[in-house]
Amino acid sequence: MRKRHTPKDRLITVALHVALAAGLFFAAFPIYWMLSSSFKSNTEIFALPPTILPKAFTLEAYAAILGDPVKLRFFFNSYFVAGAVTVLTVLIALLAAYGFSRFNFRGKGSLNTLIISTQTIPPITLLIPFFGLVVSYGIFDTYIALILTYLVFTLPYAILLMTGYLNTLPRDLDEAVAVDGGTSWTALWRVIVPISLPGIVATSVYTFLLCWNEFLFALTLTKSTSMRTVPIGIQLLMGQHAFEWNQMMAMSVLGSLPLLLIYLIAQRFFLAGMTAGSVK
Repeated sequence: MRKRHTPKDRLITVALHVALAAGLFFAAFPIYWMLSSSFKSNTEIFALPPTILPKAFTLEAYAAILGDPVKLRFFFNSYFVAGAVTVLTVLIALLAAYGFSRFNFRGKGSLNTLIISTQTIPPITLLIPFFGLVVSYGIFDTYIALILTYLVFTLPYAILLMTGYLNTLPRDLDEAVAVDGGTSWTALWRVIVPISLPGIVATSVYTFLLCWNEFLFALTLTKSTSMRTVPIGIQLLMGQHAFEWNQMMAMSVLGSLPLLLIYLIAQRFFLAGMTAGSVK
């Protein structure tokens, strides 16, 4: 028998839809405003009352970004640093997670607690110590400084994420490889890695997003314009006497597109990898 909806049920449903619509507007309108402003002239952005749609559709902001080698260098730096950190993080996290998941050794619990505890430390408190280390080792304003620093923040969560995923894989797989005469190294690369693609993709996406969006350490550990990343490049468009808002919005759009494409392509694996360890 079909349940009859009372006026109270209809009112709750309407209120829920209104709340969802309001939440959607609140989340989507800043993105729309960024996209719309990127197609406006800087003069129109400051016009009062503000225009929802561009009165004069123009690509001058995108031409200024894509036609300037200095600004394109910001994108190269972000890609290079984020890509290098992602590869190193996934490789190290995979090896560490396999050890935590498959072996028992002295100090395992203490080491695992130490890794978890690092997530409780606010990164800003480590800014000055990292700056001192980078300067003392002579790697200030280099890719190495950014890559090593980012690794410190990406590795703990990546290890925890990969360990949770590997714990969902049966140990019978390793035992089957051992019966066939294979080593743990063979089991890892020939069996575990191919079926751990969702966990690897989830870790890679998380790491890449974290590095791409990082601002504070990139600002502190680099000095020359040729070493700046996209978030710093956007900030540099804020001059002392004028703000290039349309170029800031255009660079934000260009900086967001790669992340959006990466997430859309890897969405299925990303969601599977993020939730795999929760059931276990």
